Amino acid sequence: MIDRIITFSVRNKLITGLLLLALIGWGTYSLTRLPIDALPDVTNNQVLVNTIAPNLATQEVEKFITFPLEQAFKNLPDVVELRSVSRSGLSVITVVFKDALDPNLARQWVGERILQVQANIPPGYGTPEIAPPTTGTGEIYQYTLAVDSAHKDKYDLIELRTLQDWVVRQHLLGVPGVIDVSSFGGLLKQYEVSVDARRLAGAKLSLLDVFAALQNNNGNTGGSYIEKGPNIYFIRGEGLVTSLKDMENIVVSSRGGSPVRIRDVAEVRFGHAVRYGALTRNGEGEAVGGVVLMLKGANALATVTAVKERMVDVQHSLPEGVHIDAFVDRAKLVNKTIGTVEHNLLMGALIVIGVLILLLGNWRAGLIVATVIPLALLFAISCMVVAGQSANLMSMGALDFGLIVDGAVIVVEGMMFALHQRFGGQRLSRECMDDETITSAGSIMKSAVFGQVIILIVYVPIFALIGVEGKMFRPMAFTVSFAIIGALILSLTYVPWATSIFLSKDIPKGESWSERMMPVAELVRAEVAFSCCIITAWCSAVRCCCPLWPWSLSIAWAVSSFRNWTRGISLPTS
Repeated sequence: MIDRIITFSVRNKLITGLLLLALIGWGTYSLTRLPIDALPDVTNNQVLVNTIAPNLATQEVEKFITFPLEQAFKNLPDVVELRSVSRSGLSVITVVFKDALDPNLARQWVGERILQVQANIPPGYGTPEIAPPTTGTGEIYQYTLAVDSAHKDKYDLIELRTLQDWVVRQHLLGVPGVIDVSSFGGLLKQYEVSVDARRLAGAKLSLLDVFAALQNNNGNTGGSYIEKGPNIYFIRGEGLVTSLKDMENIVVSSRGGSPVRIRDVAEVRFGHAVRYGALTRNGEGEAVGGVVLMLKGANALATVTAVKERMVDVQHSLPEGVHIDAFVDRAKLVNKTIGTVEHNLLMGALIVIGVLILLLGNWRAGLIVATVIPLALLFAISCMVVAGQSANLMSMGALDFGLIVDGAVIVVEGMMFALHQRFGGQRLSRECMDDETITSAGSIMKSAVFGQVIILIVYVPIFALIGVEGKMFRPMAFTVSFAIIGALILSLTYVPWATSIFLSKDIPKGESWSERMMPVAELVRAEVAFSCCIITAWCSAVRCCCPLWPWSLSIAWAVSSFRNWTRGISLPTS
């Protein structure tokens, strides 16, 4: 099978070249679709159900809300864990499913059970709601609404919170990848009716009468339509409160033919909801801000970039003196992570390429082997997109270019050795070069395939990890495995094809400069190793507090290096 693949690649150069272009195109396209983040998301597959019941104590929340919902969620398929928290006015239930289950299907199952249980929850005790599908790493952008010093007295906490809820938040909810925007700080604006108990008692009314009047007189309704000639006129009753004056004029009751309005028994004004906390920044007093939550599985870098672009439009909608001041930006962390990965990959690739050209003794052969690195990366990126993996510090930072070019080095080096041994000082024809490539690559590639399969087997236990460990290290195993598989395929197809085309047909005679350099390198290595042993032994002797194992290590290393040093290694004469 291996011989057939190599023969097909060398004999059908046009088809192999077209497949190579297809790989480059596929990899380039996948590179634009690859999700990029700083670290892998280790959050389990969970669904949160929140219920707000402001008028209930903890015991009632547990009895009437939390317990019925837990009983309904217990027999859901693939449930791993079920936990809940009941507090005064709040119920939070977390349903954890198996990681293999589709999150959307899990949310659908939970939503169906909520509808079943909601009929048993007493009216007015709250409505269970499913939290947005985000995770702990979904807080990608945090900001505050800052006010210039010249306009400090113009905007209070109520106005800033109103701007956050009705201007900034509404703009950000339309950004792709953003699932929700949580508002923090400030005072939540409300219409407030402050009832005067004495006037209410004088009108022989109760608080329930006031509440019923406000509820019944705040809404619009439709009344079908009236046909008049060729026209149709729709009937509409407008009763929705739009101002404090509208609320003041609501009729509660009538006494002696005179209406009793809200303004007769109460004072209507703007107020704010009961607050349970505050947001401060840099010790400069209270502030108003928000947290942008990303959809689970979305591209963090693309989402943050879109949010920052939308913030430019939001700034134009804000009044004078108010601006967005971001203090958490995931893009900075992602860019630093990408920079670290790019720097490490670039330096590693340059070192590998330099060593290959230096040791192979042929710059063409070194470049052929070196081109396997970007091609294998493109193959790995394409497979990552198909498998739904993201590029992050864990997945891309573990790539080892020495493992990637292992098979290609074996093929090229074996072929160069065969050419020097058989055709030194001759010029080969194209047919002879193709035949020799097929013969040399086929004879050595079986060993190369076996070696790379052993490397792949090393990563198999990582795929068996579960929980946080699996989510953290499986992306690394996937990426390395994809890169090695791509390098293996390229070693069977691209490398023989490239060597048969780009290697020089003029075979030099005699030793190359890389072969003459090896004795010198071996002598230098032995002397450096022997010197390191002496230094290590001296340091161990001086530091009496060190354990005894450095002595044995130093002696073993010294003996080994001294033997290599005295094996008759001599410097070359030319």
